[in-house]
Amino acid sequence: MHLLDDTALSNVIQNFDAIVLGGGAAGLMCAIEAGRRGRKVVVLERAERIGKKILISGGGRCNFTNIHCTPENFLSSNPHFCKSALARYTPEDFLALVQKHQIPYHEKTLGQLFCDRSSLDIVNLLEDECRATQVRILVNAQVQRVDRDSFFMVTTDTDKFVSETLVVATGGLSIPKMGATKFGYQIAQQFELKMQDCRPALVPLTLTAADRRRYCDLAGVSTEVIASTNGHKFREKMLITHRGLSGPAILQVSSYWDRDSPIQIDLAPNKMATSSLRQSPAGRDLATAKTALRSMLPHRLADRWIQFHAPKRWTNHSLEELEAQVHRWELRAEGTEGYAKAEVTAGGVDTSELSSTTMESKKIPGLFFIGEVVDVTGQLGGFNFQWAWASGACAGRSL
Repeated sequence: MHLLDDTALSNVIQNFDAIVLGGGAAGLMCAIEAGRRGRKVVVLERAERIGKKILISGGGRCNFTNIHCTPENFLSSNPHFCKSALARYTPEDFLALVQKHQIPYHEKTLGQLFCDRSSLDIVNLLEDECRATQVRILVNAQVQRVDRDSFFMVTTDTDKFVSETLVVATGGLSIPKMGATKFGYQIAQQFELKMQDCRPALVPLTLTAADRRRYCDLAGVSTEVIASTNGHKFREKMLITHRGLSGPAILQVSSYWDRDSPIQIDLAPNKMATSSLRQSPAGRDLATAKTALRSMLPHRLADRWIQFHAPKRWTNHSLEELEAQVHRWELRAEGTEGYAKAEVTAGGVDTSELSSTTMESKKIPGLFFIGEVVDVTGQLGGFNFQWAWASGACAGRSL
């Protein structure tokens, strides 16, 4: 493809059918799919290597998808937007790629699939597929500006690249120490695309000063709970931290939490915390209440919680109220641990600006946004990777 004459190309490295900004999960999948169709693709990655967030994901084992993935596992201003991409590139599609490369994997709880060895297997898979489809990957590519006339021109600190197609797969704001920036959002704003406000998601919550004094010296204590807020609930582990609460259950509800809404914690899912107290009217006191709670909670948490929730009287009515509190411990979060601890960024490029089947801008032909930069956020458990694979594949197949 020749977009410019030889004179105009004197200071341009070369032409491409597609320029992909970002060498993460979505960008690499897009490049692979486009490369399979014979497109000449370059991936520009600002870091010193591709797939840095992939490498640290899943505790270094990469929860690369979830076999129970449905549109209901995603948060967006338009809950229907993700349906097309998820239907057209499924967990089974990516799993076939994993099996093709003979990567050993295992299923954990709730349909989560992890590498047996390490996340490097997934990065190597993507790199091998890029090589096989002749995708060119350039690392340490610091993009200085993006221009568009009849084509897109991307200027880096060393070269210029031109193409009729530009794919923005730059990720969100989470984990800035890994190189996260707002560059993708700036490109969207440059081309006057609407945005949904960004916020940290899948992130630990911080408690009020009063509750920190009460509970945060128990940092490291973990137990299975049902955490809920704003009509969404999750049954997984909760972890007490030095500043508040974390663990899978809390990370899940954090995506739906707002400052006006409390967090409810069921400390004893499907259990009767006060049954032994009710059966023995003579033995109703603080000591027996601690014993009862210790049978279903870590001892330190049981003792501390009953210290602040013990009834003044040990009547049947009081025990009913105590039972209700065990299953609906209400806390007010003060805030979150921010993008530094957030696994993903909620919000981003408004889905009303994009085609749900191709991820192309409705206003700017040839401009695509995929992955985390878009206002589609998955729950914990491999869903955000599946969105990256699916949105990347849909874009790549339409280039």
